[in-house]
Amino acid sequence: MKPRQIVSDMDSYVPGRSQDEIAEEFGLKKEDIIKLGSNENPWGPSPRAVEAIKNELNSINRYPESQLKEIVHLAAEYADVKDSQVIIGGDGADEIIDVLAKTFIEPDDEFIVPIPSYMYYEYLLKQYGARPVYARWDLENNILDVDSIFEKITPKTKMIFLCSPNNPTGTLIDRNDLVKIASNNPDILIVIDEAYFEYSEVTNKDLINEYDNIFIIRTMSKVLGLAGMRIGYGLSCEEIIEYMHRIKPVFSLTRLSYVAAVNTFKDKAYIEKSITDGIESRDYLIDELSKIDSLNVFPSKSNFILIGVKDTGYTAAEITREFMKRGIIVRDCTSFKGLDEYWIRISICTMEENRKFIEIVHEVVD
Repeated sequence: MKPRQIVSDMDSYVPGRSQDEIAEEFGLKKEDIIKLGSNENPWGPSPRAVEAIKNELNSINRYPESQLKEIVHLAAEYADVKDSQVIIGGDGADEIIDVLAKTFIEPDDEFIVPIPSYMYYEYLLKQYGARPVYARWDLENNILDVDSIFEKITPKTKMIFLCSPNNPTGTLIDRNDLVKIASNNPDILIVIDEAYFEYSEVTNKDLINEYDNIFIIRTMSKVLGLAGMRIGYGLSCEEIIEYMHRIKPVFSLTRLSYVAAVNTFKDKAYIEKSITDGIESRDYLIDELSKIDSLNVFPSKSNFILIGVKDTGYTAAEITREFMKRGIIVRDCTSFKGLDEYWIRISICTMEENRKFIEIVHEVVD
């Protein structure tokens, strides 16, 4: 049985390596491995979420909530928008992107992604017959090349994806640039990915009240510590949200992910501490790594840091393997379009893990 042609032509998405994979490959103990490859919250989930999951276990024989009213309200309260401006998705923010595609994309539409950026946009939209068009990030100055966006717009352009802070560069997009792009292209959906906005302490969520062509993606997988529960949400004008609800799967959140999300949103102290500790960890890593002359360390407003390793004498694949031998998982960024074979990305970790990682970096690089 042959698949659709678009499936035959697609490459598989390359995720970060897991602790189980590394433990088996290098003969390490899983509990000794430090995972810096997937931009997760290293301090674990909210205790309230864990307790709620335990209390819900005996109900998993029942279908989950379909209307999601409580979590919609809590997400709206967290984002300071109206309930009618929120949509909740299972499978993290990826389902939100998928529903956007199913709602608005026609075969042969084009969408613009400035590279390097999060490549899952491309992976999902190509399945519906859309064609990616690449604008660019100015890596030398670590900013979005806005002119490259306008140069790529054609009558076929349906969406523009703008990740802020951008993954993997850690860059914030200037608000004036977002406004310029949205206001000059009212018939194109401007998708602003704010998966990491808490670490930057900057959001553009108020723009959804000014522009009905702006959609904001968010996730509970980062600061909110629920990567394993797969919950995302989107913010936009009421019309777009209503269209998406016509397409969105009814039972995409499990009973356990639902109660985990509700109780995490209610745990304000946990959220505040996750943000504070995350920023402290990131800034420590940037400060310590910047002292190593052979590393090109990008400043970041997220929970990850992009690092150029060319001057170490290693490629990204080679230095990644050296770290894995020593029980450290980092992300080889060779698969990111727009980057060559000399870039890695690391995530925040606990301060104890930070110090161990810095020691190992010196061991490998020096």
